[in-house]
Amino acid sequence: MIVSVNSTPDSGEFGLLLSSTISELNAQAQKSSQKISTLLGRSLEPYVRDVMTDLAIGTPFENSIELIGGQKFPDIVAKKYYGIEVKTTTQNHWRTTGNSVLETTRVESVERIFMLFAKLADPMEFRCRPYEEVLSEVVVTHSPRYLIDMNLKQGETIFDKIQMPYDTLRKKDNPIKPIVEYYKSKLNEGEELWWIGQEDNGKASNIIVRIWNNLPFEDRHILRIKAMAYFPELFGSDNDKFGRLALWLITSESIVCPNVRDLFSAGGRGVVPVNGKTYRNVPRIFLNLFENIPQIVETIISTPATDLSDYWKTPTSEKRKLMDWIELVNDQAEKGRNVTHLNIKQMLRELIIK
Repeated sequence: MIVSVNSTPDSGEFGLLLSSTISELNAQAQKSSQKISTLLGRSLEPYVRDVMTDLAIGTPFENSIELIGGQKFPDIVAKKYYGIEVKTTTQNHWRTTGNSVLETTRVESVERIFMLFAKLADPMEFRCRPYEEVLSEVVVTHSPRYLIDMNLKQGETIFDKIQMPYDTLRKKDNPIKPIVEYYKSKLNEGEELWWIGQEDNGKASNIIVRIWNNLPFEDRHILRIKAMAYFPELFGSDNDKFGRLALWLITSESIVCPNVRDLFSAGGRGVVPVNGKTYRNVPRIFLNLFENIPQIVETIISTPATDLSDYWKTPTSEKRKLMDWIELVNDQAEKGRNVTHLNIKQMLRELIIK
């Protein structure tokens, strides 16, 4: 994360320069609306730079207005300290997608950034506000980006929501983490974070979305093992017990599985031998469980307790996680009517603790 240590130069003078720039741009928009309407995207940036350059004559910012090329952030820099990010829209509103939360392309010396927004729909208008005051949410395109709202009310920014100032967030080594934690706290039942969650755990999502039936057999087997370790509700009787698994497959593994239920339930009932005793009439999902216990245990042991706490929606620890998983599976099994003849907890313990 790029952080500069400049002192604040002429803040009052710069505020006046921005105010006069907006006034001049709005005046020109009324006089030459047809010309201004053609200045979309990057075409507007040099136009704004030229207006600011003329207005800066005789001020502390004379000969300091610089247009930054390439993909750098922000678009215009004044006295190497202030930045102006230019956005345009041809729609009759004041919202658009902004810049990356990570700010990896931020100009090193810039400390204070302002958003200059051009609404090129009729009535054409220019506005400018401090950058951090117009960022309402975080949305995802190809990376987490801020959502800009030039009408945003005071106290409604994303920084108000996460209770962390913009300058504090942007200087963090991992600015995504507080945002992820905020959005996780707002999830409803059956909802998961998409792509953005990957920034928090360091695991990259596959750019290619795959269909389950096209996966190699070994890949499908590994995913079934993980599913039984991470989602104890699979062993319950709720109608939506496969919902979180389906979301996980697409958001974490980039895999679409049209028939998640068939992965565990197809095939009828069978027999399971445990310590010399034979258990009959065992549902297919529990046959899958008992037949793969060594790999499931290995998956639980190798997965950090913090990750398992997120999957299970309940706290666990490195010392307790295996026993906690047994309890969770047993609690789910007890909700169903098709395994009342089985002591799932005892069977799991006998299979695991040999």
